[in-house]
Amino acid sequence: MALPLLEAMTPVFARARQSKSPRRFLAICNNLGLLPDRFFPTESGRDYELSPYLDLLRKHRDDFTVLSGVSHPGVDGSHSSDISFLTCAPHPGGGGFRNSISLDQFIAGKIGHLTRFPSLTLGVNANVGRRSLSWTDAGVLIPCENSASSVYRKLFLQGSEDEVERQIQKLQLGESIMDTLAQESKTLARRLSASDRDRLEQYTTAVREAEQRLVMARAWGRKPKPVAPVGMPSDPSNRNAFMQMTRLMYQMVHLAFQTDSTRSITLLLDGNNSPAIKVSGTSITDGYHNLSHHGMNSEKLSQLDAIDRSHMRLLGELIRGLKDAEEVEGNLLKNSIVMYGSNFGDANKHTTTNMPMLVAGGRLKHGQHLVFDRNNNYPLPNLFVNLMQSMGIPEEKFATSTGSMRELHIA
Repeated sequence: MALPLLEAMTPVFARARQSKSPRRFLAICNNLGLLPDRFFPTESGRDYELSPYLDLLRKHRDDFTVLSGVSHPGVDGSHSSDISFLTCAPHPGGGGFRNSISLDQFIAGKIGHLTRFPSLTLGVNANVGRRSLSWTDAGVLIPCENSASSVYRKLFLQGSEDEVERQIQKLQLGESIMDTLAQESKTLARRLSASDRDRLEQYTTAVREAEQRLVMARAWGRKPKPVAPVGMPSDPSNRNAFMQMTRLMYQMVHLAFQTDSTRSITLLLDGNNSPAIKVSGTSITDGYHNLSHHGMNSEKLSQLDAIDRSHMRLLGELIRGLKDAEEVEGNLLKNSIVMYGSNFGDANKHTTTNMPMLVAGGRLKHGQHLVFDRNNNYPLPNLFVNLMQSMGIPEEKFATSTGSMRELHIA
């Protein structure tokens, strides 16, 4: 009897050329938050009055939903909380903490085989090796790429034939090593206790997954990269060019989605690791982190307000650019979920409740302010379930979720 035609039997490049517009996910975390009284609207529902910050996104009002009264259950840890932004793992600042898989990597595990890069992990001034939004299923940090030009080269520059062949040989060697490890683990399993066999099974599962990733990477190795629609960006030489670097990373996100190079991206905007940044029209006299501890000082609040408004304008540029890019079905914004928020509800007080969250695009019904209890917050992981479902990933739970966010509907 013949098996039915399965997706796994379809050549990966044929699947990548399907006419139906792919669905994508972008998560952005500003780890020093936003001034809450200037971000959150005072009214709920669809007829809410835009807050000062959201007014900068007025043209896109019907393309996003803003949430208040949401947080990750059990996630505290002050500045450490950004590493749980997409994992929801509780108590990130506690001793013996071990992170779990992040939402972007969970999504990449479902659809990452359809693109050259299962995911991209980006940062602006991110502390490499210490700060990231992306974590593997084993709780291992995936380092951020802080250079827009490096992302560009990864997306579009092929390398010589010799370089490509050397890379493929390295991948083949990796597959050989994985095969050996798998065989040795089978031999070892016969002499282990039940609990050790369980742990070994987890290990061999990870090996199998690594093998699959190596096979896919080798398959993409000889496929030409897409033609770059624009020239290579020039990276700023100073970390104080925070907003310029953010704009460049947003451009790289747009290009990666437009060329279907990946469908899962994270971007950490690391204010903790930034000096006194440049903001057009305003003199910023202190480091970003120090300003976040404003203590209601009017001068610091004025500078923070300028920074926050610059963030909102750049987000508006990203939304507009995605919206203007037409696809077979709709446009890039319609086919891409953009989740923007922070691990801090109030960076001045280091609170991790009442997180500022905005979701734009995707196949969701927008144009509303969803208000939940600010004293007894609604579990934000429920939103993650909605986002996956809107992408066609039929999951009912993620991390500490208790279901899906019923108030946010798929269009």
